[in-house]
Amino acid sequence: MAYDNNNIFARILRGEIPCDKVYEDPHVLAFRDIRPHAKTHVLVIPKGPYESLEEFSAKASDAEIVAFHRAIPKITAAIGVSVTGYRAIANSGADSHQEVPHYHLHLLGGQRLGPLLSLPH
Repeated sequence: MAYDNNNIFARILRGEIPCDKVYEDPHVLAFRDIRPHAKTHVLVIPKGPYESLEEFSAKASDAEIVAFHRAIPKITAAIGVSVTGYRAIANSGADSHQEVPHYHLHLLGGQRLGPLLSLPH
């Protein structure tokens, strides 16, 4: 599947859609989610056109991968969850309910979080 250059994150990266930015460097952009699922909910995206974690891991340069992961502690400190704790979630594909076809990491915190998943009955 070809990367969709008109997905919302690609449009945010081009400056066509505003975001509530919390962090940016040459390879990474982090911004507050417009539909938060916790008191603090930030999305972290690579600036390159990668649809999933698998594609990012396989095709991104070493510099992009290192920058992405090294940005996490900077972002969690900036949003005030590095000491109290947070959850990092990356959805990949339809079964995970990935809504935007651009790799992204959800950082959730600012409150006590419940179980990650409910077990089926």
